[in-house]
Amino acid sequence: MINTLLFDLDGTLIDTNELIIASFTHTLKKHTGKDYTKEEILPFIGPPLIESLTSVDATQAEAMMDTYREHNIAEHETYVKAYPTVVDTIKRLHELGYKLAIVTTKMTDTARLGLEMTGLAPYFDVVIGLNEVEHAKPHPEPVLKALDALGETPMHALMVGDNSHDIEAGQNAGTKTAGVAWTIKGKGFLERFKPDYMLEELKDLLTILEVELCDKQNGSK
Repeated sequence: MINTLLFDLDGTLIDTNELIIASFTHTLKKHTGKDYTKEEILPFIGPPLIESLTSVDATQAEAMMDTYREHNIAEHETYVKAYPTVVDTIKRLHELGYKLAIVTTKMTDTARLGLEMTGLAPYFDVVIGLNEVEHAKPHPEPVLKALDALGETPMHALMVGDNSHDIEAGQNAGTKTAGVAWTIKGKGFLERFKPDYMLEELKDLLTILEVELCDKQNGSK
């Protein structure tokens, strides 16, 4: 029985894809002089920022990271929004007593900014960012740290994400996993990693968890 839900943030609960692409475009142009295409930037989405930027130019990675974060934070309000059905679904799960956490490769303070801007902050007491772990996803450490903070075990948990790192991290930690069909990398890409579930929209979780069935049996509207 699943009573704990762990979520990646960017590309899963909140739509930051255009913000991320714009931040990479700005940063890479400034530091390399090259105009990167969207297709060239897509592989950078998911891994830790420093890892992606090091692959471009290890000598400038730290400086590029500062530029990226400055742009990203400044433009949050312009770009960031929750995906359809996300806020209502998360609110419902919170009301029903499910334990909820964010497990992200973003820095915790930036992740919390995104939660605040989309109205999701009240539902997440636990946010595990890159700065709180030694090993990023797909290593199981971030997932296990979130579970420990919630006082739960992998046996009763589901990890939800839009990237291979999310699915593999859940699998490595021993949780159930769910991919999201709205991933920028394409549903087919994510299906290759064999998540237990594939969500067409976040409210599908209510069906998976049999929340709607329970509501009907209890006479709820």
